[in-house]
Amino acid sequence: MTSMGYRESLYRLKSRQKPGKGAPAYSRFVNRRLGRYLAAAAYQAGLTPNAVTAASALCSFAAIAVLALMPPSIPLAIAVTAGLVLGYALDSADGQLARLRGGGSRSGEWLDHMVDAVKISSLHLAVLIFLFRSAAVPGTGWLLVPIGFTVVAAVSFFGMILNDQLRRTSGLASGQDAVADPSRSASTVRSLLVIPTDYGVLCLIFALLAWPVAFFAAYALLFAGSAGYLFLASIKWYRDMRALDGRTVDGAAG
Repeated sequence: MTSMGYRESLYRLKSRQKPGKGAPAYSRFVNRRLGRYLAAAAYQAGLTPNAVTAASALCSFAAIAVLALMPPSIPLAIAVTAGLVLGYALDSADGQLARLRGGGSRSGEWLDHMVDAVKISSLHLAVLIFLFRSAAVPGTGWLLVPIGFTVVAAVSFFGMILNDQLRRTSGLASGQDAVADPSRSASTVRSLLVIPTDYGVLCLIFALLAWPVAFFAAYALLFAGSAGYLFLASIKWYRDMRALDGRTVDGAAG
């Protein structure tokens, strides 16, 4: 038995969303909404956040395995896109479910991040295998693109997690800990500008798998955007950490 109905679950979840500031468009406007509906359904079913994380991993890794093993086709494009999109929505749902149930756990957060870390790297390695098998690139040198995307995605994920951790140890609220604040508005323009970094958009371009050359063109464009964003973000992140150093020194002096 549950303590609230589906509609009430949705209503409560709507007021317990992470802030939109800094979130790319698909993740902010589409994936969180999908995750909210899935989290409310999971609550009614009596599922735990870890069970939802496991379902997310199953969908994502099944799609990644199919991508690496099957030749280009429309059914492949549909299957991989659907698996990745659903896996991403469930990835949002597990955290929302945890907040609905009164808060998450360290073990749950660890499991969620570990699944994300494996997913991020293995997806791009599966793209490498797909491109090699389908002969979609004009030369083997272009296979450096998914290898580079693997590095960019892994470093970006690690950087964001590390930033949050260092902010926490400095006594500041992190993006992972924050909840929606109605008094603060998030920029829609910025959400659109950071689309190249949006994992949801990456999921959607797999709909082009039946046409490997078109898929590679879209994939390479996202890689270029993500690499450029990481370069600029790294400069800002370092400056933020230097500011935290100054805060620590001032606190110690006081």
